[in-house]
Amino acid sequence: MGKTIAIVNQKGGVGKTTTAVNLAASLAVKGKKVLLIDADPQANATSYLGLDPETCVGKTLYEAVCGRVAIADIIRDTEILTLKLVPSHINLIGVEVELLETSGREKAFRRAIAPAKAQYDYILIDCSPSLGLLTINSLTAADSVIVPVQPEYFALEGLGRLLGTIKLVQDKVNPDLGIEGFLFTIYDSRIKTHNQVVEEVRAQFPEKVFKTIIVRNARLIEAPSYGKPAILYDPESAGAGNYMNLAEELLYHV
Repeated sequence: MGKTIAIVNQKGGVGKTTTAVNLAASLAVKGKKVLLIDADPQANATSYLGLDPETCVGKTLYEAVCGRVAIADIIRDTEILTLKLVPSHINLIGVEVELLETSGREKAFRRAIAPAKAQYDYILIDCSPSLGLLTINSLTAADSVIVPVQPEYFALEGLGRLLGTIKLVQDKVNPDLGIEGFLFTIYDSRIKTHNQVVEEVRAQFPEKVFKTIIVRNARLIEAPSYGKPAILYDPESAGAGNYMNLAEELLYHV
């Protein structure tokens, strides 16, 4: 049975979707069967992989979570043979209303994706940039989390709130949820604050910070507009190399 990892941070603009898409693609290129679930109503991961969310209406995560379609019926192919996608749409916002009076509503994602777990080595969930019911569902469905962190002044403050939410999920619904690691993104070694934050987070969480750092890279910024992960858009770019290194680290704990 595959491992389910939620890519989560309640702060927007930290490279969450970039990490979800490019890590998924890198794992797939390495021969792993990967399912990327777009659990964000903004549907950025869906667009990133070249799919128009409007063409997916009726066959998105929203319908699967609400029990209207089976997960197998909404999984889409991508340019990489071993990478599949569960698309999203703005209508995913409606899940919170749909589940309002549902018993065990925090486990709706887990129930919806359960039939797919045995078919993949990794399931990555691109979470919504909030700490609401959508994110709680993603954390309940996950085995572990990767937290992208942009190394800026308020990063530690945001991490504290997120860790509190993870602890709540562990205590209430998913005691086996682990922290895969904190991942520094959009890093620029020329910026003094970036280096200070990296040092501080590594000092506080010495066993939970990935060695790999995702540098600020133009190709990573450009790739979504072409509907391709960096490994397909420019495999020689620093960004593509960073995510391939992250995949190696995740696979082999190097």
